[in-house]
Amino acid sequence: MDLFKKYGFIALIGTGVFVALIFYSLNVPRNREANFVERGAMTVFAPILKPAARLSGFFEDIWDGYINLVNVQRENLMLRDEIKELNARVVAGNEAVKSNQRLESLLEMKNTVNAPILTSMVVGEDVSSWFRTMIIDRGSTSGIRNGMAVVAADGVVGQIVKVAPSTSRVLLLSDHASGIAATIQRSRARGVVKGKGDGLCSLEFATREEDVKVGDIVVSSGVGGVFTKGLSIGEVTMVKRGEYGIFQTVTIRPAVNIAHLEEVLVVMRGGYE
Repeated sequence: MDLFKKYGFIALIGTGVFVALIFYSLNVPRNREANFVERGAMTVFAPILKPAARLSGFFEDIWDGYINLVNVQRENLMLRDEIKELNARVVAGNEAVKSNQRLESLLEMKNTVNAPILTSMVVGEDVSSWFRTMIIDRGSTSGIRNGMAVVAADGVVGQIVKVAPSTSRVLLLSDHASGIAATIQRSRARGVVKGKGDGLCSLEFATREEDVKVGDIVVSSGVGGVFTKGLSIGEVTMVKRGEYGIFQTVTIRPAVNIAHLEEVLVVMRGGYE
């Protein structure tokens, strides 16, 4: 406090003189030479002005860098938002392409079935240990009845077993309760495709003498009137002929991948109330 009282007045006068000189120098004409006082002031204050100018430039650089960083961060955020939007558009576009491909395949299947067809979306699935069913978004208000066949672009899916006003339950061909009259496409051997409950099916009542090989394609025979003739059911993956008995064991992998199924076709004929 004593030091401030002792030198405060001197410091105040020096600061005032310094400011006055600066103000004066700013208003001096550019083409006039400096006088004795101006040269003396410049000589005295030069050691102070140079570090002050460098310090001022240093802080200006820091400020400019900060502004640049803020702008870069803002641009990065904008670019991230644009990238997210573009990615969303790409995903939506790919989904639309996939959907169109599935619908085109369904249309091809629709043209092969000689009966009215109703397109429906899969809205639920039940793959418990007892039943293999799924739910579609069409019901009695759309004219669906129990017993109608359900197919997809790759082949047979199953059969309607329960109808509500706006939804229906489909018994899948891999369920134990399912049974479809079928034919081996190559040899014309006949049997009944039954579900095994584990995503596979078997060809029942095929005698030992019937010509059945691994890789054979199994199609619907049309017997019974539920499924039209020639619909793909699946592919033979195993054939076993025992030493005894009159039948052979034939395992079939369904043509339709139920886990990836999104749309189906209901054949609008037959059925019962």
